[in-house]
Amino acid sequence: MATQETLKEKTARGLLWGGMSNGLQQLLGLLFGIVLARKLSQADYGMIGMLAIFSAVAACMQDGGFISALNRKKVVTHRDYNAVFWASVLTSIVFYLLFFFLAPLIARFYGEPRLTALARYSFLSFLFVSFSIAPRAYIFRNMMVRQSSIIALVSMALSGIVGIIMAYRGYAYWGLATQNIVFTLSVSVLNYWFSGWRPTLHIDLNPIREIIGFSSRLIITNIVTAVNTNILPVLLGRFYTANQVGDFTQANKWNTMGHSLITNMLYGIAQPLLTKTEDDAARQKHVFRKLLRFTAFVSFPAMLCLALVSEEFIVILITEKWLSSAHILRVLCVAGAVMPISYLFSNLLISRGRSGVHMWCTIGLCVCQLLCIGLCVPYGISRMVLVFTAVNVLWLGVWFWFARREIGLSVREAVGDIAPYVILSVVIVVATHFLTSGISNIYLSLLAKVLMVGISYCVVLWLLGSTIFKETVLFITKKKIE
Repeated sequence: MATQETLKEKTARGLLWGGMSNGLQQLLGLLFGIVLARKLSQADYGMIGMLAIFSAVAACMQDGGFISALNRKKVVTHRDYNAVFWASVLTSIVFYLLFFFLAPLIARFYGEPRLTALARYSFLSFLFVSFSIAPRAYIFRNMMVRQSSIIALVSMALSGIVGIIMAYRGYAYWGLATQNIVFTLSVSVLNYWFSGWRPTLHIDLNPIREIIGFSSRLIITNIVTAVNTNILPVLLGRFYTANQVGDFTQANKWNTMGHSLITNMLYGIAQPLLTKTEDDAARQKHVFRKLLRFTAFVSFPAMLCLALVSEEFIVILITEKWLSSAHILRVLCVAGAVMPISYLFSNLLISRGRSGVHMWCTIGLCVCQLLCIGLCVPYGISRMVLVFTAVNVLWLGVWFWFARREIGLSVREAVGDIAPYVILSVVIVVATHFLTSGISNIYLSLLAKVLMVGISYCVVLWLLGSTIFKETVLFITKKKIE
């Protein structure tokens, strides 16, 4: 019983730190994003957006699924971490050299010669991030959420300041590239500082053989996920203008900031917690359902509210020059509302050692999206984004089917855990839209919509006696009192 209480305390503390950290990260991201978006152009963001898929794929290869693989091992020694360190570093060197020589081809693909130099500079982040894989694995395995939160906050603050300084000195998209490089470098340094782990010069890659079966499937999955996440900027950059890519990149940035607030809060606790309970199927199912209710409780009202205020949000924060991105943001927010749910389902499969199932499920999602999006190219960006969103929403059914096989989660249980928060959020958001439609002042409109959605949602849940709502309030209140 003592172990269970300790696990509960770790989970609660992890969610608290994750929530606080991600709230502050989103606030920093909001402030830096406002300043940079007001100073830079759509074309500047478009230049960086065209390279996003290459950076994402390289990052997946560097990680190699090692963090999740080490988390699943019963016993992990320095030899394991050291092998992961050298495997990550050597892989990153190979990939940087590969992309360095491929940079002219990337520029030719987009018809943008300036991308050659920008790509070679941006891809330096490959080298820096590889040094952090092993200490990150140590921090992740030991659920050091507080330390991880501090690392993210300090890195984001430092890189944001550098990005703003460079933007105001006229470096345009070079400032955005430098911001990313400074972030990865800061993350690497701070991971070593907080983990206390240090590599040794003895290179022994034999431990990689023990985890390569599991991790190789995660590598493929992560690459497919990266392609899936970044495929729209690639297609837009190939068939549309840099300004249109910039509009999508801007909208996707704010949508990602929204749903990552929830997924990052879950990141530090979901997979480790589900892994620790895998030997007790009933307990793991109970833990998963509670995480599922909490995720739905937070995700749907937050993301649907962001969709509701997308125009006011964009115009007030980053001026009317970005208004064309507001419609894209509105649609993406619907996909953003279900992404934390999908993330939780995928973590369940990984925690149960089903990396192969997770891989094929993710590949299936990517293939469906590519086929549907490809068919929409002649019809414009709006149709493409709509189809992208629809496929993400419908794929929840596939994730559920596999979860049902693993832990016996029934349709009734899944719908009962998610549907109340979906229905309540939709009803409140739609009602708020009509009730505030007569407000002409953009600032009053934003304030009225946010307050109406937030207050109504909390009041209704309180009147209905929602367990998750009450437990959340009591936990926060208890922490404040203590």
